[in-house]
Amino acid sequence: QVQLQESGPGLVKPSQTLSLTCTVSGGSITTNYYYWTWIRQPPGKGLEWIGYIAYSGSTYYSPSLKSRTSISRDTSKNQFTLQLSSVTPEDTAVYYCAVWYSDYNAYVYWGQGTQVTVSS
Repeated sequence: QVQLQESGPGLVKPSQTLSLTCTVSGGSITTNYYYWTWIRQPPGKGLEWIGYIAYSGSTYYSPSLKSRTSISRDTSKNQFTLQLSSVTPEDTAVYYCAVWYSDYNAYVYWGQGTQVTVSS
């Protein structure tokens, strides 16, 4: 059973960089055909896809967030990290890490989510 756990600061000041880490247990982030993804949900809104880092290490980001987003990984720790720069209060959301398995064409595991508030 794969488990994902988000960690990081719950409060970030405007203009700073939001940094969250997802620690994966029960499976390797280099396993073929898994896409390690960040998704967020602002208050009162639907889910918003941010981007992924693939099993190969390649990345892909939402066009609307691409200029501010970076997703990286540490295979030795089995972790992947989201950095979102120049945050504003509109980046306040619950942030989730999840994994897409292409053979199933579905998200197969999710973290519990972590609240991030952008405020001075």
